[in-house]
Amino acid sequence: MNDNRPSELPPVVLVVDSDILVRHVIAEYLRTCGYEVLEAATGAEAEIILEVEAERVEVVLADASAAGDREGFALSQWLREAHPKIDVILAGSTAMAAAHATNLCEDGPGVDKPYQPQQIVNRIKWLKSRRDKGR
Repeated sequence: MNDNRPSELPPVVLVVDSDILVRHVIAEYLRTCGYEVLEAATGAEAEIILEVEAERVEVVLADASAAGDREGFALSQWLREAHPKIDVILAGSTAMAAAHATNLCEDGPGVDKPYQPQQIVNRIKWLKSRRDKGR
């Protein structure tokens, strides 16, 4: 058995990244670890998915470097306001992205790109344990 598998019902993770290869690789890795994964190429797609799935989604992994109204940091800020129970992991390629993520995301600093998929699993587990303890 894969020791990365969650011990209980896994969180549903929404992966938001315009790079289809990055999105599919991390989504498949998370699935092999037992997570249910939804995918969106843009923040606008993520918003549509969340209209239906917000009650199930516990974590959003989003590309911090994407620009636009519902991309990157703007998506994180919108999620905090519209869906405060959903944890956010921002992935960016610069130290500045991590610094912004710390300020915009209560869920801790962002993850630098390129990241190892296991880093995301570790962050999801940490967020889940924090949520289970009542933050």
